[in-house]
Amino acid sequence: MSWHQGPMLAFDTETTATDPFEARVVQVCLARCQPHQPNEITTWLLDPGVEIPAEAAAIHGITTEVARRDGATPAPVLDEVADRLVAAWTDGVPAIIMNASYDLTVLDAELARHGLPVLHDRLRDTRMLIVDPLVIDRHVARYRPGKKRLEDLCRTYAVPLEDAHQADADAVATARVAWRLAEAFPEQLGDLQALQELQQAWHLAWATDFEEYMREHVDPETTIERTWPHLPQPAS
Repeated sequence: MSWHQGPMLAFDTETTATDPFEARVVQVCLARCQPHQPNEITTWLLDPGVEIPAEAAAIHGITTEVARRDGATPAPVLDEVADRLVAAWTDGVPAIIMNASYDLTVLDAELARHGLPVLHDRLRDTRMLIVDPLVIDRHVARYRPGKKRLEDLCRTYAVPLEDAHQADADAVATARVAWRLAEAFPEQLGDLQALQELQQAWHLAWATDFEEYMREHVDPETTIERTWPHLPQPAS
């Protein structure tokens, strides 16, 4: 049985910034999804302890006032989220993450910021099992024109998306896109263990090509990060 026929744990964050090392989590969701079963969704609103920039609030709708009034203290929530991800991987359940390099890096940076063990320290002998629809779609639909945001992938793969940029809606939609991809490309995507190396190779190929394009047409100093599924923490 392919991984998409069993349980999947979708993970999504809404944050304060696009830089994953600077971003603070303001909303996070874990959604356990499985065909023919009701979704089990847990969503947390957090007080990030900093002002939420207006441009970020305009995207996800969470203002500093709302976060301070209704948000939870980040450390216990982030600790639970990390533990639940590792528990899923220990059970062989994949985490479905749109642009995993961003969300997992944000999580690691936040864990470190709050003095909590980062993912690598929690894994021990467990392997991360990630399915990243962004990386996969860039490979299987390399020449399809247009953007590849979650909204775009939902339109492409006929997945409904209401309340975009809310962590719960985005998490469930990401799981559904992953399911559609696995159904459409079973030979390439069916083996979850092999898919980890494939996604690393696909991301590397995309990053190399995109960096070359950007250096030629936009900025000769452009550097595109080649690491997937998360970025190493910068040296202190």
